[in-house]
Amino acid sequence: MIRCQSLTWGAPGQPLTPSLTLQLDSGSLTAVIGVNGSGKSSLLKVIAGLQKPLSGRVDLSVPRQGGLSFLPQQQHLDRQFPISLQELVAAGFWGRRLSSRLRAQRLVAALEDWQLSGLERRPLMALSGGELQRALLARLSLADSPLLLLDEPHAALDEHGQALLWRHLHTWHAQGRTVVAVCHDLAAVREHIPQTLLIKSTGCLYGGTAELIPPTPHSQVA
Repeated sequence: MIRCQSLTWGAPGQPLTPSLTLQLDSGSLTAVIGVNGSGKSSLLKVIAGLQKPLSGRVDLSVPRQGGLSFLPQQQHLDRQFPISLQELVAAGFWGRRLSSRLRAQRLVAALEDWQLSGLERRPLMALSGGELQRALLARLSLADSPLLLLDEPHAALDEHGQALLWRHLHTWHAQGRTVVAVCHDLAAVREHIPQTLLIKSTGCLYGGTAELIPPTPHSQVA
C-alpha cells in the first residue's frame, strides 16, 4: 500500500500542486497522467525515496530494500556504459539469493519473454530504443518486487512491444503486485488501467479511469 499524507513536491519553495493526500491499496493498478512538467515523474521519485518531498510524507507497506522496483526513463541512462544487454537485464537479481542454475534459467526465460534472445552480448550503445526499453522491463521483471513504479514504460516501444508491455503489466497485477505507471497514451490507459491519478497545478484528482478520462477523438496528453 502507498499512503501519501499532505504531500507536496517540486523545486524548493515551489510546490507543483497543492498538497496530496492519497492511499493506493496493495495490488492496485494506477496510471499517473498530466501535462508535461506537471510533476508525474517527480512524484514517482518521491514515492521511491529517490527525491525528498517539500512537505508531508509517504508511507509504504513494503520494505525499501527489495520491496520496490523503479523503471526510469531511458534519457537518464548512460548508453556508453560498457555492459551488454544480458548484464543489464541480470542486474534485476541484485540483492537476491538464488543459485547460479536458477539465475541462468530465469534470465533465459526473461529474455525470451521480452523477445530479446539473440541480443544478449550486444552493448547498450548498439541497442535501438525499443530494445533498450524491453531490456529495462526484463530487468524489472527479474526483481519480483511487490511494488512497481514505472516512468513511461511504453516509451520507444513499437506496437508489438506495447502489446508485450500490457500483457506483462496485467500479469503483474494479477499476481497481486502494486503497479503505478506514468503514461501519456490516454487511449491505452482507458483500455488497460482501472484507476488514474490526474496531476494538475490546481490539485490532483484520483478515481476511476472511465470517469477521469472520457472518450475523445484525441487520446494523447502533451
